[in-house]
Amino acid sequence: MKTMQKKSNLYQLEGRVPIKTAIPLGLQHVLAMYAGNLAPLLVISGVIGMKNEILIELLQNAMFIAGIATLVQLYPIWKIGSGLPTVMGTSSGFIPAGIAVGTSLGYPAILGASLIGGVLEFLLGFIVKPLRKILPHVVTGTVVTTLGISLISVGIEFIAGGVGASSDPNYGSYKNLLMGLFVFVLIILLQQSKNSVVKVSSILIGLIIGYIVSFAFNMVDLTPVKDAPWIGFPKPIFLIDGLHYHFDLTAIIPFILVFLATTVETIGDNTGIAMGGLKRDITDEELQGAVHADGFGSIIATVFGVMPNTSFSQNVGLIGMTKVVNRFTIMTGAVFLILCSFFPKLGALISTIPNSVLGGGVLLMFAMITMSGLNLLFDKGFISDREALIVAASLGVAFGLSNVPEVMRYLPQWFQTIFSQAIVGAFVTSVLLNLILPKELSNKSQN
Repeated sequence: MKTMQKKSNLYQLEGRVPIKTAIPLGLQHVLAMYAGNLAPLLVISGVIGMKNEILIELLQNAMFIAGIATLVQLYPIWKIGSGLPTVMGTSSGFIPAGIAVGTSLGYPAILGASLIGGVLEFLLGFIVKPLRKILPHVVTGTVVTTLGISLISVGIEFIAGGVGASSDPNYGSYKNLLMGLFVFVLIILLQQSKNSVVKVSSILIGLIIGYIVSFAFNMVDLTPVKDAPWIGFPKPIFLIDGLHYHFDLTAIIPFILVFLATTVETIGDNTGIAMGGLKRDITDEELQGAVHADGFGSIIATVFGVMPNTSFSQNVGLIGMTKVVNRFTIMTGAVFLILCSFFPKLGALISTIPNSVLGGGVLLMFAMITMSGLNLLFDKGFISDREALIVAASLGVAFGLSNVPEVMRYLPQWFQTIFSQAIVGAFVTSVLLNLILPKELSNKSQN
């Protein structure tokens, strides 16, 4: 009888669950976010040409921070954490800003911008309710859609052989294209599975199978794995050569905009967990704690040299499917992530994934970001004329200026640097038009 009661605790926020039941269900959440958590670091490091030994250290740290941030979200400290079964990790939404800043100012500028953004998001936790009114779905949906579209070309370049690798003789080779296509199609097929674990872990499973197949094509160099030690400890940036904070306004502004978008996403994710998993409205305290935890996790992440941490939407969907909301169960997954961070060979193994294999996975992931933005825009089932005008104008400015930056040659350099990034143009235009355009122009009829 007690065993049955403990198993029923799976569907309750509190209560102990048998460890043999909790561990596989906790690992299920890790599988859902593992590849997505590491993809931003893998992509950005590949674009900016980061040294492999530094990348291995950071991959190790990324797992450590995701585990720590998840524990804080599960078991609040002061006002930091929602107490809800929210899994944390690095959002792909930071990739465009990370690439733009990293290529022009270097990785230290990413860390500096992330630190400022994390502090800002922590402070935003105190004004969560009015923030939801200032950033409606027409704004956040436009920004997220822009993020996804701007990343698609990056995914294609990775399939070909890597960003900025066009001079490489193997760039665009049949081997790279076929490998990328294989992973891309495989993930689509896995997404059709009726098994919830397979479906939510499709990207991770696709990358693992693609990695195994790439051995047959002699595309994997295991030298970094052989050179890496078996046991190690996560290191802060002052113990990693070449890493430090660099603060630059042209880097900070685009990162702040992404932080605003992920703040709203976190509000939506945690509201979805309360509604879909616990069948109740989220409290103001939980909402405040969730945003505080995002900011806190992002600040701590920069101390260890990795990208900002925020709530993972994939895991929200997993909770919606399985209804498993028990904190103890999710905690076992967080502990697993932390334990993984003490084995450098694991980070080294991940760093050897061929670009074409990674590209096949992240291309679909980036396209799904676009769909997430569209879902926000069409959350009512339709989009009004007013909202359509805001989206159209914002996308026009965003991609017009970022794709043809020469038109800004006579404008101030700071303006060129900032608006050469599509997310800035989308955010500024959508916010201004949402404030300026009369509400009564909104057409409530479905077109």
